[in-house]
Amino acid sequence: MKAKILVVDDEADLQLLIKQKFRRQIREQEYEFIFAENGVKALEMLDVHMDVDMVLSDINMPEMDGLTLLIRLGEVSPILKSVIVSAYGDMDNIRTAMNRGAFDFLTKPIDFKDLEVTMEKTLKYVEQLKETLKAVRENDILRMYVDASVLKFMTQDAFGKSLMSSENIEATVVFMDMCGFTSISEREPADNVVKLINKYFDVMVKEIIAQGGLVDKFMGDAVMAVFRGEYHLDRAVESSLAVRNHINSFKEELSDQSGYYPKVAIGINSGEMVSGNIGSAALKRLDYTVIGDAVNVAQRLQSIAKPGQVVVQESAYHKIKEAFQCNLIGEVNLKNKANVVNIYEVLE
Repeated sequence: MKAKILVVDDEADLQLLIKQKFRRQIREQEYEFIFAENGVKALEMLDVHMDVDMVLSDINMPEMDGLTLLIRLGEVSPILKSVIVSAYGDMDNIRTAMNRGAFDFLTKPIDFKDLEVTMEKTLKYVEQLKETLKAVRENDILRMYVDASVLKFMTQDAFGKSLMSSENIEATVVFMDMCGFTSISEREPADNVVKLINKYFDVMVKEIIAQGGLVDKFMGDAVMAVFRGEYHLDRAVESSLAVRNHINSFKEELSDQSGYYPKVAIGINSGEMVSGNIGSAALKRLDYTVIGDAVNVAQRLQSIAKPGQVVVQESAYHKIKEAFQCNLIGEVNLKNKANVVNIYEVLE
């Protein structure tokens, strides 16, 4: 990849000398040189050429000297590195330059072999800084898309070896689905639809996290969450009731002047499930999630829940009945389940 280097020096002959000594690198597009005769012009060049990788600068120049330029370069970019190339190679100038952020210091007359080695070293360091910054940015973006449990799993020493490993856990799964949202999506502008669903997701995620839950995935206008650890069922119910109450308080004004009172249908179920990476390692497409009959039941409970209902089956009801007010809905047939089950609505 081509490196762009700004040379700052008031000696007219230096520009020609640089082009001669590095003609092969310029021809093969390893280096691209741009020039400025003093610090003021250098800053103007940096405004235009924001992709400069390093600066080679003299000290003694009119308008703005090289040592003053070093201070300004730190303000321009923390990644941009500079090498001072000057005849004023006394210890005071060297110490001042290094204290002001110079990466290295070379003395004139220029030893071009030494200069080339120094440039290669500096550019390599700049590239490492860029890679580090890129990794930090990607990590920040990743946190927006990937659950904290996945990030924690990825930082383990055995991550690569355990990529397709899994574990059996006891947990609670919650499915939250926005009711009637599909019809709104058909008649509302796309940007309005995105704003609305993000508004509801924001409520759901905050309440899930507040109770120590993990957002497993977003599915259209629905959210799947997993609660592990102590009192996972109770915390899942608390989170679900908070989401329902928040969503019930909204009224949306739509573009067709009609009012929309959003409701959420929620299904909750606890039990043993498998947690791990599901997918194809060969295609590098994996989903860190939970699977099992308990998960399927939670989704089916959500599918039969009416707008504004939080639904659990009888086994969960017996675990939470002393802490939450529930109401018997009755017997229902769940898809692919041989026996009917009693389901309850959690009221408060």
